[in-house]
Amino acid sequence: MAGLVVVGLDGSESAALAVDYAVDDAVRRGATLKIVHVRDPWSGDLALQGLDHLTEAATRHGEDILAAAKERARERAPDLEVVTRMVPGQIVEQLKAESAEADCLVVGSRGMGGFAGLLLGSVGLGVAGHISGPIVVVRRPAPVSYGEIVVGYDGSDHSEAALEYAFGEARRRGAGLKVIYTWQELIFSPYAVGYSQILQGVFNDRVADVHHRLASWRERNPDVKVEESFLTGHPIPALAEASRLADLVVVGSRGMGAFGSAVLGSVSHGVLHRASCPVAVVRP
Repeated sequence: MAGLVVVGLDGSESAALAVDYAVDDAVRRGATLKIVHVRDPWSGDLALQGLDHLTEAATRHGEDILAAAKERARERAPDLEVVTRMVPGQIVEQLKAESAEADCLVVGSRGMGGFAGLLLGSVGLGVAGHISGPIVVVRRPAPVSYGEIVVGYDGSDHSEAALEYAFGEARRRGAGLKVIYTWQELIFSPYAVGYSQILQGVFNDRVADVHHRLASWRERNPDVKVEESFLTGHPIPALAEASRLADLVVVGSRGMGAFGSAVLGSVSHGVLHRASCPVAVVRP
């Protein structure tokens, strides 16, 4: 098998959009597409109490979801190799297991059980923070192809991993790559004298360091057009704004902690909630 792209779905509109993205990603990679539906364990619990018809209904519902998704994939890419799998169990844990050997896992931004006030469902958030490979969370279809990948970069290990993934995506799509570095100004006493020059000097040093780091990436990827953007301020608004004219935003994940926001880090967590295009979360 040349490669594998896994998409998790539950029959929601968001999951259908994730299928479309996963199909295109598998075609670009020359990979097999694996469509996975996880059946919630409640049906099995009820079956133990003699309500077998509920288990059968849940199974038929899952089979219908998979059949519809496979047909959607076939219509979008007739020559793509597509396999389907239905597994019972806890959704996040099963998607982690199914994607262990995959090049990428794709999920919708919110499923059937999300809360009205949340832009990102618990499944997307939970999986994004805990799987070892890249995950793409699809929020909405892009109205057009902008031909640009956006990546947040600060020179850390997790941003280096994000940058590597972003270069690969740009190359597969024949797209340009926009690298965004943001620096939050230090807080000085209002009575400090000449602090603006100090801030400008620190910012210039950071810019020079990042530019130097990116030079080696440019040398290794001469076929990808790279634009560097150096800004002051918080990275979340900058990446969210850039996502409006991007096909994909790529962010790194620390991969530490026990809870969603801690595992993801505040930047990747915030971008997932505010981006206007699909977001790839990449761990080192």
